[in-house]
Amino acid sequence: MDFTITQYKKLLSALKLSEYEFQTFNEFLLDPKEKVIILRHDVDLLPSNSLRLAEIQNELSINGTYYFRAVPESWDENVIVQIAALGHEIGYHYENLTTCNGDFKKGIHDFEKNLTNLRDLAQVSTICMHGSPMSKYDSKDLWKDYNYKDFGIIGEPYFDVDFDKIFYLTDTGRCWDGHKVSVRDKVDTSFKQTYHSTNQIIDALKKNELPDRIMFTFHPQRWHHNSLFWMKELLFQNSKNLIKKYFFVSK
Repeated sequence: MDFTITQYKKLLSALKLSEYEFQTFNEFLLDPKEKVIILRHDVDLLPSNSLRLAEIQNELSINGTYYFRAVPESWDENVIVQIAALGHEIGYHYENLTTCNGDFKKGIHDFEKNLTNLRDLAQVSTICMHGSPMSKYDSKDLWKDYNYKDFGIIGEPYFDVDFDKIFYLTDTGRCWDGHKVSVRDKVDTSFKQTYHSTNQIIDALKKNELPDRIMFTFHPQRWHHNSLFWMKELLFQNSKNLIKKYFFVSK
């Protein structure tokens, strides 16, 4: 079974055995290491799952980055504070053009308000777009009219990472090769290798086949220990993948 807490632990252990260093996205932007893993977590749903992953990382002396949406299903202030206290980076998972129906002026005010509220809970220096696959608006377009650096933000992965030099792996679609069903969580890259399962990534690590710099994106609501929740996520994501592929990606 993939996308379980057990598999998550195995992956982190395999990365440590392969002698990678771990940096938050903020740390990488300021002082990038040569052989490094950036663990990015997009907290779309079930923030308690994110706290569990953050605790596992802390047990392994690993730090990651957690991006929270400003919606009830993600924004849990208690969880945000606890994850920050464990030494992880907190960031804003913005989707302001979606929530403001494409209105740029309202969108930037919404962005500033939510960023201020998040900074009341933790230090925030990086942001990351939420894909909102069912929306016709791409919130990255907000930066065609505005500059996130004016808000004290030093980086956004889709703008400030050279994915020809940093290998990108995301569990979008509940697999590691979900680009065919991803609406916005995909990047232009020169890397050709792909992996479908977590075990395939672990095997590649054992064979020393992975690049020296990697950004992983996890959606913590996918990773479960409870078999009932695991099956629910499997069925939900398979249905969602079909909808995205035929009604959004194809367009």
